[in-house]
Order: sequence, then structure tokens, then C-alpha cells
Amino acid sequence: MASAEILGDKWTLLLLRELFLGTTRFSRFQKAIPRMSPSILSKRLKTLEAAEIIIRKTVPTGQAAEYKLTRCGRELGPIVENMAVWGMRWRKRSIAAQDCDLGGFMWDFHRTLNTQGLPDGETVILVQISDRSELNTWWVIANGDAIDLCPEDPGHAVDIYLTASLANLIALWLGDVTVRDAVDARSIFLDGPRHLLDSAQDWMARSPLVGVEPATSTR
Repeated sequence: MASAEILGDKWTLLLLRELFLGTTRFSRFQKAIPRMSPSILSKRLKTLEAAEIIIRKTVPTGQAAEYKLTRCGRELGPIVENMAVWGMRWRKRSIAAQDCDLGGFMWDFHRTLNTQGLPDGETVILVQISDRSELNTWWVIANGDAIDLCPEDPGHAVDIYLTASLANLIALWLGDVTVRDAVDARSIFLDGPRHLLDSAQDWMARSPLVGVEPATSTR
């Protein structure tokens, strides 16, 4: 099938997922999919452009070009969404056990933070992955609707500390456990001012597919 020739590998599907989530620039694709090498990323973007699924738009001098979905590309939305739902239904149990791409997960984690549950102004959350020796500390900086992710100390005062193993943080993000239950079970640790601790269930990052129930059997 002609469509399989274009869409038939994981990098292209991950790239399309990012496009539907609003990512438009090369550097942002790299942060969202850190295991994808720059050369593969460039090749997949060119393939999608040649297939007229995306267009490359130049922007004012000094800024990077942006990639936008075409009408043809937008029609792939239900396919990409259904594949994500299928993964949650049939592969959810294996997600935490896999060799998770920590950078990619943290990118998803930070952009799904519910900023409406945070107070006005800047809030800095320091996420510490307790069972990783590398890339185990991340700063999430929220200010209104803007959210930044930093793997190195940006020099901002930390408002709240969130510490957990990667598997427990993934379970929290997937909605397998509530914030209160995770704290009570000591599978995650939160430290900070009372108003942020008490409202953690409101602002905590959650997968957009948290409501998808896993299938009970593969048969």
C-alpha cells in the first residue's frame, strides 16, 4: 500500500503525533523525540513534505522554519489518535516495564501539566527521578499557559519538589493511581507549600488518554 510506504515506521508516526500536538519546529521535534537522530528527523520531514502531508514555511529572518500539516495531513488525525487509543487499551500494562525514553516521557509530562490548577505567576516544579543516575533531575517552569522544561538548573527558585521512580511517575501520569493514593503509599514524594500540596491532584500532569480503559483479554 502506498500509505504504508509513507507511514510505515515508528519515527514517522511519532513525528505525526508531535505535529498533531502542535510541534512545528525542528528543535522542538528533537526535544520531544530525543532518540530520533537529526539525520533521520530531517529525512522523515522531507518524506512527509514530498508526500504533501506537511509544508515547510519560512518565517522572519533569524527564526527557524516551521512545519505545518496540510489538508491531506490533517485527515491522518483520526488514524494517529486511534493508534494511540489502541496502544493504551492493549499495550498499557507494558509501558512502565519498557526501557522508557526518559527525555520523551518528560516532554509529554511537562506539556500535560494542568496550569489552570496552579496559582497566577510562575511555579517551578523540580522533578527528581529516584532510580535513574543520568538525566534524573528536571525543572518544569509554568507561567500562565507557558510551560518550559529544563534538564539543567535554570536558576529559578523551586516551589515544589516531586520525587518518584520512573515507573511510579509513569503510573501516576497514566492515571493508574491518584496523587493522594500515591503519596499515602509513598510511591511518590511531594514537598512544598501547603496550597500546592493540597491542589496537586488539580495541577498534576495527566496523559490525555487517561480515560481509556485497558482491555481485559487479548483474545
